[in-house]
Amino acid sequence: MGSSALLTVVLVRALLWIFAVHAESEEDGKLLCTCENIKGTCVNGTCRGDICFYTWVRGDEERGCFSAANYKEQCLTSFDGFYVNCCKTHQCNALTKPPPDINGPPPDVSRPELWIPVSLMLLIMTASVCGLVLFLHFRKAHCRLKNAEDHDVTMLKVPNGEDPTYGEIFDEFCTSGSGTGLPYLVQRTMARQISLVECVGKGRYGEVWRGTWMGESVAVKIFSSRDEQSWFRETEIYNTVQLRHDNILGFIASDMTSKNSSTQLWLVTHFHELGSLYDFLQYSSLEPESCLRMCLSVACGLVHLHTEIVSSQEKPAIAHRDLKSRNILVKRNGQCCIADLGLAVIHSQSHDYLDVGNNPRVGTKRYMAPEVLDETIRMEVFESYKQTDIWALGLVFWEISRRTIVNGIVEEYRPPFFDQVPLDPSFEEMKKVVCVDQQRPCLHNRLHSHPILTAIVKIMKECWYQSPPARLTALRVRKTLSKLDNESDFCIEKLKRDI
Repeated sequence: MGSSALLTVVLVRALLWIFAVHAESEEDGKLLCTCENIKGTCVNGTCRGDICFYTWVRGDEERGCFSAANYKEQCLTSFDGFYVNCCKTHQCNALTKPPPDINGPPPDVSRPELWIPVSLMLLIMTASVCGLVLFLHFRKAHCRLKNAEDHDVTMLKVPNGEDPTYGEIFDEFCTSGSGTGLPYLVQRTMARQISLVECVGKGRYGEVWRGTWMGESVAVKIFSSRDEQSWFRETEIYNTVQLRHDNILGFIASDMTSKNSSTQLWLVTHFHELGSLYDFLQYSSLEPESCLRMCLSVACGLVHLHTEIVSSQEKPAIAHRDLKSRNILVKRNGQCCIADLGLAVIHSQSHDYLDVGNNPRVGTKRYMAPEVLDETIRMEVFESYKQTDIWALGLVFWEISRRTIVNGIVEEYRPPFFDQVPLDPSFEEMKKVVCVDQQRPCLHNRLHSHPILTAIVKIMKECWYQSPPARLTALRVRKTLSKLDNESDFCIEKLKRDI
């Protein structure tokens, strides 16, 4: 009797163990996939996800898993030297290998009866492609000619020839208008191939390094672990929004890597060796025409952010919320591009949503608008965030104008309100100056003796109204500066003809 009871207990425990193992294997309905990479994301050579994958990039293999959210862009990518296979059964990627002819020539057509229709089809396709290329070439040339006449930099969609290029892969994916960098799996592969060369900047978010990839310089922004929300927010915005624009920092990839047993958050972008506008103004002075074009380029970038585009590739409206000279980069052609979207707010009128993110940081106190400092801003209204960007835009214009030579006079670089608050002002100190005393940055008399600077001063003052709705819009600022730019060019050409 005792042995029978003991046997029963053993059988019950065995059944419970089998059910537990089965339940664990079906945990959360996720697939169990073979995992082989150097990122530290594998647990005992496995991982769990919706889809298992195997990638082969020029001999470099990787296995792992990911969610089904971005199946198309992750599993349907294809170009020379790259092979990806996705599957949806347990450990289906364990034995996957690339096809033997992945880099070989295309197979020969061995059936003579197919030569004639295949040849005709190829001929028709070639003629169609040539016609399409010619059409796009002439259309592009027409747009370029129109842009040259209008001097409207917001219409320039193709990067300037002086800007860095990143090889055929980058051109294929990042100049098509998607504006979202490389596909997800390619980003993971590319980030591993970047070599960090030198640290070019540090801040409360982390560090910025100059790196090299495929022989070109790239900027690698490495976020500190405490600023993970900013990294996640920028990654989210760049990967979901149509942001490709000459005056917005070009995004390449976002990655999470493991270095020395610690996790690093990377954001890879175009590299601009002149650095931020804040750095540039420390050692450089400008002529009025250069000042105008620099201000115009910043306004163009802000217009693109603030504008919602309703089309097949939609772009919601975006408010920056931390616009300042340190978050604007200077390009080799003298224009600027806006960076650092970690605090951005997204709004779509067509889909009726407002996404403010969940980053606890609220911006830079020195550049905060009155309604932010006295906490009267209407947080549920998107226009309120755009109006705070306009306040900061006026302060950036003031920084640029101080370093502009007029009548042989130029002032040293100083941050806004340098003579009214300390180097690191508190919230209360800024509130007293901006809200209670209603002070504004001082404007040198020399600025009123040049037509370009006089117009920019007028714009600044209209950006600094205490009442947010009274301030200019980014589009109005851009149109005013564009008209001024056209008039400036006309005067210069007339002067050349007279000489």
